[in-house]
Amino acid sequence: MKKIMLVCGTGIATSTAVNVKLTDILNKRGYEGKFKTYQFKTGEAVANSSNYDFCVATTQVPDGMQCPLIKGVPFLTGINLEPVIQSIIAELEK
Repeated sequence: MKKIMLVCGTGIATSTAVNVKLTDILNKRGYEGKFKTYQFKTGEAVANSSNYDFCVATTQVPDGMQCPLIKGVPFLTGINLEPVIQSIIAELEK
């Protein structure tokens, strides 16, 4: 099971929106039960990153992340979302 870190400024608002959309998309594409998401605020990201397979962030995160970082703003804008989804699927497949 892959552990996905979702990061936004407060760990509540936009990470929740991304969580709902990402979970729905991945479940519809056959990944149900193959991942678990965890939400964090920006200030917690670096310290916790070594415990996760990758991170999807809707904000800039500080240097020092110890897992791959995927920019998640397209989940909010809807623009260029498919390439982000493909990057996430590539991480799930590793």
